[in-house]
Amino acid sequence: MRERDRRRVFVPAVAGLIGVSLERRRVFRWLALPAATWISSDAWAATAGRIASARVWPAQEYTRLILESAAPIEYQLVVLRNPNRVVLDLARIESTPELRELPVHVQPSDPYIAAIRIGSSSGGFLRVVLDLRTEVNPQAFALAPVAEFGNRLVLDLYPLTPLDPLMALLESESRKEPIVPPPPTPLSRPPAARPELPAPKVVVRRITVAIDPGHGGEDPGAVGQRGTREKDVTLAIARKLKAAIDSEPNMRAMLTRDDDYFVPLASRVQKARRVQADLFISIHADAFREPQARGSSVFALSDNGATSAAARWLAQKENAADLIGGVNIGIKDVMLARTLLDLSQTAQINDSLKVGREVLEGLGTHNTLHKASVEQAGFAVLKAPDIPSILVETAFISNPAEEMALRSDRHQQKFADSIAAGVKRYFSRNPPLARA
Repeated sequence: MRERDRRRVFVPAVAGLIGVSLERRRVFRWLALPAATWISSDAWAATAGRIASARVWPAQEYTRLILESAAPIEYQLVVLRNPNRVVLDLARIESTPELRELPVHVQPSDPYIAAIRIGSSSGGFLRVVLDLRTEVNPQAFALAPVAEFGNRLVLDLYPLTPLDPLMALLESESRKEPIVPPPPTPLSRPPAARPELPAPKVVVRRITVAIDPGHGGEDPGAVGQRGTREKDVTLAIARKLKAAIDSEPNMRAMLTRDDDYFVPLASRVQKARRVQADLFISIHADAFREPQARGSSVFALSDNGATSAAARWLAQKENAADLIGGVNIGIKDVMLARTLLDLSQTAQINDSLKVGREVLEGLGTHNTLHKASVEQAGFAVLKAPDIPSILVETAFISNPAEEMALRSDRHQQKFADSIAAGVKRYFSRNPPLARA
């Protein structure tokens, strides 16, 4: 077929494939499909790519769909209304068992996806239809190969009104018993000639602690010999730590993630600042190439280089989480960028070292300490300029004995309680300032 005839055939084929009027089309754009890539349907079978893996990560904050292939995936994103659907048309992709099984991965609890339908190949395209429970703000982007992952096409489905961590915290706060101020110290009755003075007003406010379970979603973190994933351990300990802090009458906690999904490093910091946290604690489980390495560690931010080669290596590894978890670099947030500027953070670092020492002392009551002092390095997740921030490596998941402890509900509770004890000691010696 001549090139001119091929174009004549191709246009109506695409129009029939899309099947949507201009009035109903809300988002319609070609991505990564230059004109030079159009090929005849005869050659499609020989050049079709394969989807090696298809995954869905549902959460209240957003649901993520990921398609993985050995080659970059060319796609078209379309949003349809009445009923609400999101359509991915994949160019030159053949149907594989991994892709056909994608619909069974949709969970009944998914807040955004009701069902997924996979069409048959037509005109050089394979159609993936997401039936939605509500209107969404879809964002699609590609990720280059990294670590054990190949080329990934990511589709994030966000609610039209993003969830507000502060409102979520206030809603949970409304279900908690109100603070009862301590009674004023009794005063001796003044002489009858002088009127009684009113007792001084006692101002009490809750201390807010942001707890950050490391990794999540596509990013499993370190994996132990028994298959224990760091992202699961950190979430389990973080939930127990939250419960311990919430049980204190003058304290409350929020989680930067409360399920198995990925949160970019910068967004973790932004959430903590949004709730005006008094402290930020990032929970992790360490790993090393030698299984003998063991013990708990606490890290604070450094603006003058890492305190050891191991701390520098660990910071580089943790800072690479965005590459593995998958961040849409096309989204530009000026305020978020300002949050992570390497400003002079002397006061924040000093306070972080103080709380770090208290938490390290608490961890020492339950586990061996890997280092007897708080270490420092350039962790991106600790860069909130106005919140004392620490990163806790609870234990070495690469150590068989400590991996077993990290899998144990009883030991997870002890890790949480020992961290909470250090936090309480810090605030008893360094009470937070009053706020409006």
